[in-house]
Amino acid sequence: MKVKDARSLPSVAQEDLRRKAVKAVESGLTHVAVARLFGVTRHSVDAWVARRRRGGMRALQARRRGRPKKKRLPERQSAQIREAIKSRCPEQLKLPFSLWTRAAVADLIRRRCQVKLSVWTVGRYLADWGFTPQKPLRRAYEQNPAAVRRWQAEAYPAIRAAARLAGAEMHWGDEMGLRSDHQVGRSYGLKGQTPVIAGTGQRFSCHVISTITNRGSLRFMVHRKRFTAAVFISFLRRLIRSAARPIYLIVDRHPVHRAKPVKAWLRLRTTRMRLFYLPAYSPELNPDEELNNDVKSNALGRRRPHNCGEMTSDARRYLWSRQRQPEIVRRYFHEEHVRYAAL
Repeated sequence: MKVKDARSLPSVAQEDLRRKAVKAVESGLTHVAVARLFGVTRHSVDAWVARRRRGGMRALQARRRGRPKKKRLPERQSAQIREAIKSRCPEQLKLPFSLWTRAAVADLIRRRCQVKLSVWTVGRYLADWGFTPQKPLRRAYEQNPAAVRRWQAEAYPAIRAAARLAGAEMHWGDEMGLRSDHQVGRSYGLKGQTPVIAGTGQRFSCHVISTITNRGSLRFMVHRKRFTAAVFISFLRRLIRSAARPIYLIVDRHPVHRAKPVKAWLRLRTTRMRLFYLPAYSPELNPDEELNNDVKSNALGRRRPHNCGEMTSDARRYLWSRQRQPEIVRRYFHEEHVRYAAL
């Protein structure tokens, strides 16, 4: 006997099928015979007869199908959950999660609203609220949000005004290390068979110091030495020689940037260069970080160097090409967290 799936029938047809099957049982046919007669399972006939006994023929009536239109979370509670997701991390709310997943939101709703929802229902709520799954940015616990706000609202505008008054160029600087075992990107492969990319088993590295401006200028130095005050001063000398105007350089609070030899060297060149420091633990405020990501993903990630000399040459060639593409350098300042520096 071929059993048909009655769920594909309209609600009225389903109700009619249930009534006819129950009346056939009441007329004396066995459940097996009725199931064979109407092309349904015996389990369905058993369930319909049980519903008839408990609630009469009314229990066989068609019911509203699909998801309930009335939401289980009132708007006031929805607003509270949305605000909690936007402003807090799960750990801050003492939830056993580090990221806002559907399970984490479901747990928050259960604790705050005493409503238990499935992860699929939570997913629909999140979509309705405008939340999408994204790779989060990493931010240090030690970062001071008030200092970040002061930097964007007060400190940086003051530096920009002073630079314009002095006719100076504004540069953002940073350092990065490139390693032979750095892995980025994805490669196609058969499902269940992870692709294998050949590369050297040796470990070597080089370093890049760079500065960029929101006008598309890029200056850099590739070296293999440990980053020290002497190396940084060497780069600053080259930077001054390449500039026709004074330079206002914004960097992070790396110990080398604040070293005594660096400060002493700068005191003798106040008319040519001034150094300013970003708030502590705030790399996302530095547009030069976008250049770092670009180099690591494209100069190093797409090609496997066999030795340190090859890696150094690849990095230099890529940075030289970026120097000839100021429109790309200007686009680094379009990232959300550094748009303040685009003007």
